[in-house]
Amino acid sequence: MNATELRPFQFKASDADLADLRQRIEATRWPDRETVTDSTQGAQLDTMQKLTRHWATAYDWRMVESQINAVPNFLTTIDGLDFHFIHARSRHENALPLLAAHGWPGTFIERMKIIGPLTDPSTHGASASDAFHLVIPSMPGYGFSARPDTTGWNPLRIADAYTELMKRLGYTRWGASGTDWGAIVVDQMALKTPPGLVGIHTNMAGAVPPDIDRALSHGDPPPPGLSEDELRACEQIAFAYQHIGYARMNGDRPQTMTGLTDSPVGLAAYLIDLYPRNYEMIARSIDGKPEGLTPDDVLDSITLFWLTNTVVSAARLYWENRTPYFSVKGVAIPVAVSVFPDELYEAPKSWCEQAYPRLVHYNRLPKGGHFPSWEQPELFCQEVRAGFRTLR
Repeated sequence: MNATELRPFQFKASDADLADLRQRIEATRWPDRETVTDSTQGAQLDTMQKLTRHWATAYDWRMVESQINAVPNFLTTIDGLDFHFIHARSRHENALPLLAAHGWPGTFIERMKIIGPLTDPSTHGASASDAFHLVIPSMPGYGFSARPDTTGWNPLRIADAYTELMKRLGYTRWGASGTDWGAIVVDQMALKTPPGLVGIHTNMAGAVPPDIDRALSHGDPPPPGLSEDELRACEQIAFAYQHIGYARMNGDRPQTMTGLTDSPVGLAAYLIDLYPRNYEMIARSIDGKPEGLTPDDVLDSITLFWLTNTVVSAARLYWENRTPYFSVKGVAIPVAVSVFPDELYEAPKSWCEQAYPRLVHYNRLPKGGHFPSWEQPELFCQEVRAGFRTLR
């Protein structure tokens, strides 16, 4: 087998694995109810019981599995590791290749809603001139990509692997868009200015001035003289640093989370309790008030983590990382920034203009959060089209 070949891939969970999952859900030993009336103690008992009842009795993994297998999936070996990716080409001749990178605890599934609108915009109310060929990789240790058995798979190495993937696909001009860890990875890709990378798009801008980021991460107040938008961003970042217990656990002791590989309900609770605003949106959806994500959407990624046994291998990325989450990285190529109101922080335009000297697009959206291609795919697609329109 040629190490650089692209190998077609499809996935089918065994009936035994799905039956085992249902049996484990039904055998869950539940904790006591939280002693508060809100979510300040974490994922609430009622929310988890509603979600898992749906998981055991109504959720259909075979449906999402068929959707996955309906698009072109591949494996290829890069730097000794098998990478899974979707490669959905547009029928439009002048489409721009775009790598769409996900993060924690997302999977490639969160990007599937944008495949049709971006590859075939003329049937989704947009112009054929805005078409993209989409490349959607699974991060190392996530989903169908291989689980690293050695150290070293950090955002910089992943960025190099993604650049190699685009080269291997034969693309000489292409863009990249990233969410969560994907945003950090595409920043790292841009830092190396590989031939052919025309620009990047992000909804989690690496734009916080380093001194401010350092102060906020240590619980210190922001410096004086900031604008209203900048002060608001500082409040949001400080809040985020106070409420990312999962990131501390992932970054310090990921292997200790063995129980998440043994209890599907434990896994589900851990994966939905990320950031307070994100959790509240998911909880409302589970309670019958969908706001972008349905309970099935939530369970699609959780079930993928379960069936591939990748929660610990995915979490190790935090242990590997030495890159700041939010601060300026030094990107010099063109950048498009989309600011969604329920993102971890709303990046001020003043910071983005300093962090990205070739800022080609900046826009604040009316709704959406940390996973916009999953939560608000129509708005996200509009942003990607606008961001790359001048870079084709």
